[in-house]
Amino acid sequence: MPSDAKTLLRIGYGLVPIVAGADKFTNLLVDWDRYLSPKVERRLPVDGRTFMRLVGVIEIGAGLLVLRRPRVGGAVMAGWFAAIAGNLLSMGRYLDIAARDALLAVGAAALAMMPEPSQAVRVRHMPARRMRMDPVGTIPRSVH
Repeated sequence: MPSDAKTLLRIGYGLVPIVAGADKFTNLLVDWDRYLSPKVERRLPVDGRTFMRLVGVIEIGAGLLVLRRPRVGGAVMAGWFAAIAGNLLSMGRYLDIAARDALLAVGAAALAMMPEPSQAVRVRHMPARRMRMDPVGTIPRSVH
């Protein structure tokens, strides 16, 4: 398995949203409803629990998108994490999580900017050069 930075970011930004999205249906890891701003919830056409399940479906889809197409998925996740950070800031609570999500948005944006392997600049290898046996020039040329 490749261990380059893009692969690590792709796996992280792909799998974590899938797990978090699936947990929106079970609340095994976290009670996700408490992270929804009351101001936002009042404006929703559905109740907060239904909205969080919809968020879970979107997160699963976004995670799959990151795994298949990291540039597009990274851009989607950058916006998603920025929106989550904005929601938390609007509550005035969970500011540590808002800061974390803002940083996750920056990382996802960096993933989106990384070139695809076909776009990466390939370094051409120089042919091997033969070195003179006497690089200082102390042996007479006739001996070479």
